[in-house]
Amino acid sequence: MLQVECFTFNAFQENTYLIIDDKKECWVVDPGMYDNAEVSMLTNYLENHRLLPKAIINTHTHLDHIFGVNALKNLYNIPFGIHTGDVPVLNGAAGAAMLFGFNFPNIPTVDFYIQEHQPIPNGPEGIETRLAPGHSPGSIIFYHQEGKWVIGGDVLFYGSIGRTDLPGGNHNTLLKSIATELYTLPEDTVVYSGHGVVTTIGHEKQYNPFVRG
Repeated sequence: MLQVECFTFNAFQENTYLIIDDKKECWVVDPGMYDNAEVSMLTNYLENHRLLPKAIINTHTHLDHIFGVNALKNLYNIPFGIHTGDVPVLNGAAGAAMLFGFNFPNIPTVDFYIQEHQPIPNGPEGIETRLAPGHSPGSIIFYHQEGKWVIGGDVLFYGSIGRTDLPGGNHNTLLKSIATELYTLPEDTVVYSGHGVVTTIGHEKQYNPFVRG
């Protein structure tokens, strides 16, 4: 059984996740650590729990979700994977950093690509990847049927949805992604979002003011 641990980092209050298997191997989802103190917070957890990082797998590549990628690649010599659709977003990260007043000159190099409905290279077993564009063109979600959870990035939040005013965003596409890729999951599926608290598919289908099921 896979378990999930959450850490909240950087000025955007971004949620970084660890997917951990029974062998104490783990995968880092959307590492958002901006400074050395935040990097140490995550690495101390890994060391204290004797976890072995295997790869970095991102739901998308907006600035706040990739701050910590290079630090983890350098520390653990692990690969970084995204969906091909988000390459333009990644390539624009340095410019985005300047606009928001952050120092982020070295954009991470992609080592492998994650495709929807295909096993994640070097990834955890039992994860289904679904493409859910709209917040970004290559946004993906990681669904674990056995564990009844999904890591959804910035697609769906508790009582809200991802913003679509950034380059590559599209409001109608996002609503369609939620309806077809998230709201088709069982209602008791726990949603781990890129920001904020956890929710469930059933709660959002009933109460989300932006898109009802």
